[in-house]
Amino acid sequence: MAPESAPITISLPSKYAASGSSSSSSSSSPPPPLDWLTRTWTVTHSTLAMWRSARNVRITYKQLPPKDGTAADGARLDDLVEYEPSAKEGVVKTVSGVDSPATAGGGRGWDWRGKGWLFFVGSHWEILAWGEEPVGDSGGGGSGTERWAVTWFAPTVFTREGLDIYCDRPEGLSERTYAAIMEALRKLDAREVVSMVEADMQPVEIKLPWSERK
Repeated sequence: MAPESAPITISLPSKYAASGSSSSSSSSSPPPPLDWLTRTWTVTHSTLAMWRSARNVRITYKQLPPKDGTAADGARLDDLVEYEPSAKEGVVKTVSGVDSPATAGGGRGWDWRGKGWLFFVGSHWEILAWGEEPVGDSGGGGSGTERWAVTWFAPTVFTREGLDIYCDRPEGLSERTYAAIMEALRKLDAREVVSMVEADMQPVEIKLPWSERK
């Protein structure tokens, strides 16, 4: 039996935190270390309609050197999204961009800018919560750890605002951790966010093994 987990604390998106909150469940959590964030994440659940017709959505973050070569310029992340259209077997689509630290978000916010023909597209996202939970080894007889994160995406000209839940395991998030995250989300002191979670949070299809880019 896995040990009991500590209660999950989820920060409000800066859009809603700006109005103030007295709820302990809406207190701010610190950002994750960059070496913790820089890995490949499976998007396991989302409120975003764009993932309803996709499967095996994964996001890989890699740290980039500062623009001017000095630490004062700030850390940047290479941001690669890969996904497989549900209607097409063996097809992998990608969206590439660069994340730079944002003023909004209390150190948890990033501003994304597209690469290539998407150079004119930008967006803002924030890490609302993150952590690690012990899980049973699906292979049997052991135990493991799943890393997870909750991210919020501000609205753009192309998409509504939304929430994603990440896990570092290709097979996705355990039911136990997902239930704890949802419980914490429902307690947030932001009616709009809670309503969005209740109405739109759905699993993103996972079908292993992932198709790889050719």
